[in-house]
Amino acid sequence: MEHTEIVVGYDGSAPSRTAVRYAVTQARLRDAPVRVVAAFDYNWRGGRFGGVEVLEQAVRDRIQTMVDEAVAEARVSAPGVAISGLAVLGSPGPVLVDASRTAAIVVVGNRGHGGFAGLMLGSVGQHVATHAGCPVLVVRGTVDTAEGPVVVGADGSERADHTLGAAFEEAARRGSELIAIRAYQLPVPYGVMAMGTIPYDPAELKNAQAAELANSVRPWREKYPDVRVETLVAEGGAGRVLVDVSSSAGLVVVGSHGHGAIAGTLLGSVGLQLLHHADCPVLVVRPDNT
Repeated sequence: MEHTEIVVGYDGSAPSRTAVRYAVTQARLRDAPVRVVAAFDYNWRGGRFGGVEVLEQAVRDRIQTMVDEAVAEARVSAPGVAISGLAVLGSPGPVLVDASRTAAIVVVGNRGHGGFAGLMLGSVGQHVATHAGCPVLVVRGTVDTAEGPVVVGADGSERADHTLGAAFEEAARRGSELIAIRAYQLPVPYGVMAMGTIPYDPAELKNAQAAELANSVRPWREKYPDVRVETLVAEGGAGRVLVDVSSSAGLVVVGSHGHGAIAGTLLGSVGLQLLHHADCPVLVVRPDNT
């Protein structure tokens, strides 16, 4: 079954309001409905003595009103998009991950309010980006560079090929240019070599990286002939290079490592760098979702 709904996390903060607006732009591109989800939780000691249902309903009504206001505002700016909203009891991270199982994409802000409905990147945003059952779009940096290119890193791995495919699809959907980047680092001489001539030619090494990048991109160029493509080979760590290029990009696409035991290693160091430092929205895709 193909899922088309765009789910966006909302907590009333400025970043989450930006996320809702950005989700609407994605809905236009995808011809998809938007569902605004606000998770709420509480830990009131008085609840154990009775009356917890009344307290829960009071909080639910308050959060639902907040969601309804966000939905009404979004409908004014996007009358052609189907937008709904729901307050859900639970912790934001698990609630959004659960919603991701039937979504085409989940959109979250880079930060939110602290406390019971927070969308802090270090906890909720990272949790969703790591565990969601669909691609996750973290809205951060300058979001009005919608006309900017889609940027993607390509290290030649099988996982990177999947990420390249997702980036080409996004570029085709947006009608934008795609910049595929291969970051590499020069081998560090050690021992006796450190005192003599380096055992490689820097120009040849760069040319070899450029050739590998061209080979990685070629099948996707053929599949998406209307997408304008630029390839770039840069010396340095992949995370730093992609963060630098993000300042003039409309979107950076990054892959995660897939399933695993530790959240940080699931997403990978490059993905974490982008989620914390990119100057534009970041799309996280996994090998088991597109």
